[in-house]
Formats: sequence, C-alpha cells, structure tokens
Amino acid sequence: MDAKVETPAIRSPLLTATGVSHAFFTREGGVSTGVYESLNGGTGSNDDVDAVLENRRRMAQTLGVDASRFLVPYQIHSADSVTVKFPFAVRDRPRCDALVTATLGVGLGVTGADCGIVLFADPDARVIGAAHAGWKGALTGVLENTLQAMEELGASRPAIRAVLGPTIAQRSYEVGPEYVERFTQVDPAYGAYFKPSERAGYSMFDLPGFIGMRLRAAGVGAFEDLGLDTYADERLFSYRRSVHRMEPDYGRLIAAIALR
Repeated sequence: MDAKVETPAIRSPLLTATGVSHAFFTREGGVSTGVYESLNGGTGSNDDVDAVLENRRRMAQTLGVDASRFLVPYQIHSADSVTVKFPFAVRDRPRCDALVTATLGVGLGVTGADCGIVLFADPDARVIGAAHAGWKGALTGVLENTLQAMEELGASRPAIRAVLGPTIAQRSYEVGPEYVERFTQVDPAYGAYFKPSERAGYSMFDLPGFIGMRLRAAGVGAFEDLGLDTYADERLFSYRRSVHRMEPDYGRLIAAIALR
C-alpha cells in the first residue's frame, strides 16, 4: 500500500502564496467504508485502525512528509498548545488541541467534524501551527496560545497568516441558552455572535465569525475563512449531521501543514 495515490484536498490562496505545504482534506480519497467513507482521519472513531492509518499515510504523502513525521495530537477540547521539535509516536501523542513547529519535514495536523480547524504560518520566520478550535477551545484561548507558542519559536504576529478550514456555519449551529450565558459572562460583546433560532429559547452560533474575531483581535497579519459548512457540505464529515441522521458514528476531517 505504498503506491502514490492522489488525494483530493482544499487549499487556501493565503497559505499557497507563502509556499508552505498545506491541505484541508475532505472525506474523499481514502479507503474507509460505511459511515466513514472514505478519507476518515480519526483514530478516535470506531473505524478500522488499518484503514485510518492508510488514510493518514495518503494525507502525509499529499503533504510531502513521511507518515512517521505526520503528527496529530490527542485532542481534548482544551486551550493547550504544544511545541514539537521531534516527531512523536501515535502512542505518545500529547493531549492538547494545537501543535506548532519550526522543524523541517514535520507535518502538523488537527481533526474536526464541525469544530474549527485552523492552520497558521509565518513564512518569514518559517514557523507553522495547527489548532482545533471548537466553541470551548475558541472561548478559552487555544488560538491565542497557538500564536504565543509560535512567537516563542521566532514568529511575529503581524507576519502570521491564519486560515479557518471546514467548520459548522451559523445557519447550521443551533445552541441552547446556556451557551449564550457562558459567552456573555466572559464578555457581553460576545452576544453579537448569537442570533435567535426559529425554536424558542435557542440561538444560532457563529463559530467561524467568533474564531475570526479572536484571531484579528490577537493581531494576526491576515485571516482567511474558507467558508465551508461541515453540516451542509456532503464532502465533509459532520458530527451534528450524523446525530440528526441517527448514524452510529462519524469520521473526522484533517487540516494539515508542513515545512518542506
């Protein structure tokens, strides 16, 4: 299974211009079957382990790095970012939600299936990062912690480019009143990212807009939202869509970046 296989991926004009290798993978181009069809990158799913590893091998190949140097953390919806200097084994993956590196030949990836998946690059300092930002991580600081970790490797915030990949859109993301309360307790201005749902007492949350606001406020030089709704776009995995369809499980998308 070492043959080169062309794996579909979405790329950002903003990151492409920097010359950094990156990819926002869809669910197309893998070997998984059933509800995981076909490029499931989630080791936390109940998919066949060998299928997931082959899918990740294909992703690494597309990114231009060796599969053993394609690194994805054990995500826990935290605000924690870890700096990577050497590759780690799957069994040793850190429990965090963001990785940064300045090491050539190392690929960084994060998984998502509605949560925000964000790639970062400072093309001048040659420092990259990847972050998983669900509502909890975005609220508690995973994006800012990723930027800080990049700065510790020599990056400059005005030079950093950040791109948000496939993420559930506001029109698809209904939440209960406890979400609005939790956000507005942190900052009343965050109420602007919620609008009334058709269902009484519920709201529609703009996670992409909130992520963009936090990144701009943190001082990134440029931000791009690819505008891809995981729930509405059948090319993408979506946890919420799988629940509404009463499917037994769901696959995970991967966003990845590497210095070559």
